[in-house]
Amino acid sequence: MARMPALFIGHGSPMNTLELNGFTRAWRDLGGRLPRPRAILCVSAHWFFGATAVTAMPSPRTIHDFYGFPPELFAFEYPAPGDAALAAEIVDTVAPIWCGLDGDQWGLDHGTWSVLAHLYPQADIPVVQLSINALKPLDYHVDLGRRLAPLRDRGVLILGSGNVVHNLRMVQWDQPDSAFDWAERFDDTVVERLANNPGEILKVADHPDYLLAVPTPDHFIPLLYIAGLAAQSRETMEPLIRGYAMGSLSMTCYGVGAKLACHSEEGAASIPDDVPADQTNI
Repeated sequence: MARMPALFIGHGSPMNTLELNGFTRAWRDLGGRLPRPRAILCVSAHWFFGATAVTAMPSPRTIHDFYGFPPELFAFEYPAPGDAALAAEIVDTVAPIWCGLDGDQWGLDHGTWSVLAHLYPQADIPVVQLSINALKPLDYHVDLGRRLAPLRDRGVLILGSGNVVHNLRMVQWDQPDSAFDWAERFDDTVVERLANNPGEILKVADHPDYLLAVPTPDHFIPLLYIAGLAAQSRETMEPLIRGYAMGSLSMTCYGVGAKLACHSEEGAASIPDDVPADQTNI
């Protein structure tokens, strides 16, 4: 079986699920050109808690982990099957790192389904989610990404879903498609680092704009998993889609082993006007 690509998607607002804009059209185009995987393993920014675990239920529920959005978004379902056998395989693959099997607690949160709704809209490929262990340092996640790399040779597409730049407190409502200078500087630095040596991605934590770009680690950490597996397979990470939303969100997407053209896009979905940006959980 040919090695599957790995992806990092800058997912932005959950409203991207329902909208056709520059980014979601690019995601759909990307999904149409990717090989069909045996299954998908997603590391989403939104399963961020105090343990390492993987979903193992046969039918993971669609989690609407936000509030203040239109009823149409709460009605959206992504009924992809789970894959208990793959979950057990992941536990074995990352050993001796401990990873628990979640048979009934989590499911698929919007960091996963808002992207897969466009990459694989039929929801007919098994999907499992790996949690982000909030108690571990950043290098733990790079190492865990390295350990996941063999799954690509077994037909599993590995997807990280977050945002390289994610500062909700500095969102600019009147700049839907632009970015602060500091957001562009940090995003450009990450592009350069991943193109040359993804295994040293944590060096960007010394960048002078890091604390503005990454005020909390949850949305940045999914990138570390993809950087780790790229380093393990001695590949680099190509920017597939570049762009910004509301000044302080990067929508940049990366591929490993995905020889596809880079898009520069505009028009990501915005947060609804009556919802404070720092309360949306995007």
